Formats: sequence, C-alpha cells, structure tokens
Amino acid sequence: MIPGGLKKALAFGSGVGIQIAGSPGGESLRIAAVRVRPNGARLVETLFIEDFQRQPAGVWGADYGAFLRKLGMRQAVAVVLLPRAAVTLRPISLPGVSDSDLANAVRFQMDGLHPYSEDDVYSGWTRLPGTSTVLVAVARRPVVDRYEALFEEAGIRVSGFTCSAAAIYSALRFFGAAPPAEILAVDDSSGALEFYGESPARPLFSASFDASNDRASALAAAELRISPGAEPVTLSKLLGSDHPLPFAAALSSACPLLSLPLNLLPADRRQASSRLRWAPTVALGTAALALAAMFIGFPAYENHKYIRSLEGQIKAVTPAADRAAAIDKQVAAVRGRIQLLDDWRRHPKADMDVLAELTRILPPPTWVNLMQISPKQVIVGGETPEAAPLLSVLDNSRLFEGSEFQAAPIRVTGGEQFRIRTNREGVK
Repeated sequence: MIPGGLKKALAFGSGVGIQIAGSPGGESLRIAAVRVRPNGARLVETLFIEDFQRQPAGVWGADYGAFLRKLGMRQAVAVVLLPRAAVTLRPISLPGVSDSDLANAVRFQMDGLHPYSEDDVYSGWTRLPGTSTVLVAVARRPVVDRYEALFEEAGIRVSGFTCSAAAIYSALRFFGAAPPAEILAVDDSSGALEFYGESPARPLFSASFDASNDRASALAAAELRISPGAEPVTLSKLLGSDHPLPFAAALSSACPLLSLPLNLLPADRRQASSRLRWAPTVALGTAALALAAMFIGFPAYENHKYIRSLEGQIKAVTPAADRAAAIDKQVAAVRGRIQLLDDWRRHPKADMDVLAELTRILPPPTWVNLMQISPKQVIVGGETPEAAPLLSVLDNSRLFEGSEFQAAPIRVTGGEQFRIRTNREGVK
C-alpha cells in the first residue's frame, strides 16, 4: 500500500478513460482525457461516440485519433470500463491469508464465484488495501474478445478492461485522502441505476438495479448495513466530475500505480505507453550508477574469497537439508489426509445443525422452497412478508455471516420472494 504522501508525489501523468454505456443493442462510448499533477486532476476534454457498434470502426477510430492529436496525447493508452452487466463482481473475505498465498486462495474459491466454465471467462482480482477483502471480477471471454477486436480495428490502444467499482474505489483515494466511512452513491449514465457503496460491514459494494430509485436505494442500504433511509448521492458529486465513470477510468490510465490492478484483459494483449518517455530517467539512472561504481570500486579480494567459502559450505549441507524437506512434505501430506477424514466425519452433524438453526430463526410466516447446503455456504429461498430484514436475522445467528441477496427480492401477492446466500461462520 502506497502512503498518502508518496501518492501525491507519484500523481503525475495524462490518461484516457473510456466507458461503454447503454444496452447491447445501442451502446455508446464516453471518453474522457485527464491530466494529473500532485495538486489535483483536471478533466481536459470529453468525446461521445453514439451507437458505435453500428458504425464502421475506422470512422469513430479516426474521431478518437483526432481527439488525442488535438490534446497532444497521441501516445496515451486507454483504460476501458466494461458495462456493469457484463462483469460479475464478488468481494470475498480472506482473513489471515498472506500475499504470497493469496493467488492460490482465490483460485480455490473461483469456481463458486460464477456460473460459467473455467475456459469461458477472464478473471482478475486484487486485495483492497488495508483489508482482508479481495475483489474478484469475472467477464465472459466472448464479450471481452468482441470489445477488444472492435477497439483494435478502430486503432485504439487499450491497456486494460476493468469495472466501474475498481475505478471508483481508486479515484476516491487517488491523492491519499481518506473517503467517508459510509458511502452510498448512484449513477444512471449506463441506462440503469448503478449503485456504489462502502461501509464498515462491506468495504466495497457495487450493483445494478432495474427497480425504482427508492426501492433500489433501500436494497443497497441493506447490503451495506447502513440506515435504510440513507439518501444516495450522485456519483458526479462524489467524484467531483460531470462525467464520473470515464473520469475515474482516465485516472487509472494516467497513474496505474495509484489504482487497483484489476484488469480483465490478458497480460500479453495489453498496450503500453511509449517507452521513449523513460529515456531521460534511464539516462540519468545510468549516469548515477556509473558515478557510484567509480566511488565504490570493485569488491575486495577477501570478500570474494569469503563468498566462495560460504558457497562451498552451502553445497556440503544441501543434501541433508533436501532430505529433511522431503520428510516434512510427507508428514504434511499425512496430516492433510487425516484432517480431511475428520472434516468429512463432522459434516453430517454440522449440516443438521444448519437445518435446525434455519428452522429456529426464520420468522413465521416465512416458508422455504429452496435450500442448498455446501461446506462453506448455504443458499435458501422462499417467500416472506418482507425480505430485507432476513439478512440481519441470518447474520445475528452464530452459524451464519456475510448474508446477501443473490438477486433482488420479487414482490408477489402477500409478500416477497427471496433468494439469499450466506456463509457458514467459522468455516474456512
């Protein structure tokens, strides 16, 4: 995590952000160019390209090229925000997992975070700085490949595809300032109500709703565990820009080191800015190294002899160390198998405890027509007079935590249909 003071020093550059807005039948591009300096970020100019998929790529690509030439930003590479509906976003809590083990921990849970096959998606993840929460984003391969092909045909250089939540989270902390503890913001620039939020209970929340503004606000507040009457602010006001989403993406383009590294474009297909801008830095660094070598000189002969002696001793004890490591691996494997057998033996009783607890805490006249119990999660669905309070009811139980709606409750005669996913507390 970069300290706030250093963030200001690194806030220097120019970038372009592109938001893909609208529905698949009539999407538009909202493009923003920014210049970032330690004293702030300035929106230089915007460009809107309506219904771009029905136009020849060369036409709107030429408009984009003229836009960059006009601003003197021909070498800029764009960060693209995929439509919210095209990205499955899952914040998962991994307390106690070190950075070196984080990749394996995320991969272990990946299959349960989306309904697609492994070969059909691109995924990206990043830890939210200073928390145990990892933000995981998943997008269908055909969707990303189609947008990439369109931008390539138009001659637009792209450094990455990301999601609005990651860009907003980064923009709020861009110059090291701490955002409010509770945030609930709404944006309708994509054609649907998109909510973004943060709270002590949920470090990051992002969802798109087709419901009315009041209903969607209440659902978002329930997910964040904040007051149900909380009024959302506009995303424009929160970020201080009339074009908040392309502005946030442009900040990530200008200073990628200050943004969450959540990128759904494969690494070998990402474009980079011209390396010529680093030529002065490289030249000065080379000169500094040359001067340092002149003052320090080469290592003394005795130091070289001492190093060779250490290398000989290391070679002598390496076989014994390798044997000890092999024995440790065998012991760990046996312990793992024993632990696995013990876990399976405990599962039936634990599952019956879950069923009994749900029977006890779900208030009448709630009734359940769906229940899926897995080692780590429980999915329960049915009907109830009011669905929102069920999240608190489940979280207050000693067996459950992190409850959330899989989909917005549906109003039916006499109540609401719900479908809730909750984590089994204490299960890692």
